[in-house]
Formats: sequence, C-alpha cells, structure tokens
Amino acid sequence: MTPKNIGNSAAHNKNSDQELADLRFMRLALKLARLSEARGDVPVGAVVVDKSGNIVAKGLNLREQKQTCLGHAEMQALHLACRKRQSWRLSDCTLYVTLEPCFMCSGALLQARIGRVVFAARDPKGGALLSLAQLNQHTQLNHRFPVVEGVCEAESRQMLQSFFKRRRQENKKKS
Repeated sequence: MTPKNIGNSAAHNKNSDQELADLRFMRLALKLARLSEARGDVPVGAVVVDKSGNIVAKGLNLREQKQTCLGHAEMQALHLACRKRQSWRLSDCTLYVTLEPCFMCSGALLQARIGRVVFAARDPKGGALLSLAQLNQHTQLNHRFPVVEGVCEAESRQMLQSFFKRRRQENKKKS
C-alpha cells in the first residue's frame, strides 16, 4: 500500500510549502490590483515567479491609463518577464493573477510556455482557463499547464465587485 500525504511528511511539507508560496505571491498580486484600482483601472494584479521563488516581473491592469486593449496585468507581467530573461520561454515560471486570464492572456501564457498559473477569482464572462474554456488543457495545442484557482478568492472577488458597483453608481450619476 502506498502512503498518502498524511503519512508522508516530506510530501506534506512540499505541499504546504507550495501553498504558503502561492499565498505569499497572491498577496503581492492583490497589492498590485489595489494600485491598479487607485489609478482608475479594474483591480487586477499579476506576478511572474521562477522555480526558485524569485520574482521575475510584476504587472497591473493599465488598460484605462494607457488606453490599450493590451494593458492587462498578465500581459504586462509576461512582457517584462520575457524582456528581463531575454527569452520568450517561461516554462519554469508560475504566473499569479487576481482574476482568471481572458482568451488573449491565456493565449500569451501558451505562447510563453508558462509552467503554471495560480489565480484568485474566476471570470465567468471572460475566463479562458476554467470558466468559458480550458485553453491550458486543449489537446490540439502544443503546450499545456496546470492551473490552481481560489487562492485569496474572497478578497479578490470583493475588490472586483466593489469596483464595479462604484463604477455603476458613478455612471448612474452622470446620466
């Protein structure tokens, strides 16, 4: 009989170490999301971390600020990570992001050969990793990567809901 994680302290420690790292880096992504919100953008933050736990790059949503459809937090973080590493391949990296990546960002993650993605909250209207599609597991594509969802989910969801509630109220006042 093969022991499960309960009886295997090395496996248990590895899992809990990974969970602690996921929590740590998602908290950083949430700080970036708050910065994005303070600048008038949808609160989304992203962090690229290498296999040694070093932060390679950070990104925040800059769509409104820069008036570009490419201003997603994931795109910013991926672009900076590739430039810093002087390589488009990020296969030994994990992307932490506060909202499930959209189709554009999921495509970029596939192109970058990302190793893993951890996100906080699902995006039922635009998410392309679990909600509307599972691009990360598409059998006709040449790269696949694991996804972990729900790290700091409540905090991310609350931040997004509050942001959009305020925006709707502001739009009501204008009309």
